[in-house]
Amino acid sequence: MSETFALLEAAQQGDESACEQVLTENNGLIWSVVRRYYGRGIDPDDLYQLGCVGFLKAVQGFDTSYGTQFSTYAVPKIAGEIRRFLRDDGAVKVARSLREQAISVFNAREKLRTELGREPLISEIVMETGFTAEEIAQAELAAAAPESLQQETGEGLTLESMLSGDSPEESMVEKIALRQAIDELPEREKMTILLRFFKCLTQEQTARILSVSQVQVSRLERRALERLRRSLASGE
Repeated sequence: MSETFALLEAAQQGDESACEQVLTENNGLIWSVVRRYYGRGIDPDDLYQLGCVGFLKAVQGFDTSYGTQFSTYAVPKIAGEIRRFLRDDGAVKVARSLREQAISVFNAREKLRTELGREPLISEIVMETGFTAEEIAQAELAAAAPESLQQETGEGLTLESMLSGDSPEESMVEKIALRQAIDELPEREKMTILLRFFKCLTQEQTARILSVSQVQVSRLERRALERLRRSLASGE
């Protein structure tokens, strides 16, 4: 590891040969991330170039005092660069109608929160907007920021920490695949994940909003996380 750190430090200081060497040595890591995005209308070589850009950003931003492996730090940087392209310029975009729906839901939620002095129930947002509970969940998930994986719930948990695998490649769950997996959850489980990990609420707060017991929320969350792990592990 000390040799890797020395190579990284040399690359950070402008040593082109060191930069080329560290890129060559991590070629497999870059491709392992790139392969996640196959089949989305972008040439694999273009995806690889984007991955290299993210990798080089990781080289420049890595600090050996982080106490983590460089590959663990680099994977989200590589994936992030590709996701940014897909989101802004590529084939994967949130439909305008869904974005507009998300704005309506947000405005309704804020209005009700002010009027009621508390977090509104899903049924109350349904009445306010005319959307179904499933439409509300899909709209809010589609509009959720990529950082939601790292947002903490009231108990300090993150969705990433609950789903991540052991290897660096598995430790960052790809955002678009995660969103698709959440969309396929049963409605009540989907709402639980939304409130717990995207709205960052405690189980107790989630229980009040869904009008169920905290024990039921715990069961819903556990089942949803199990489904998500299976879906992401199978590549669906």
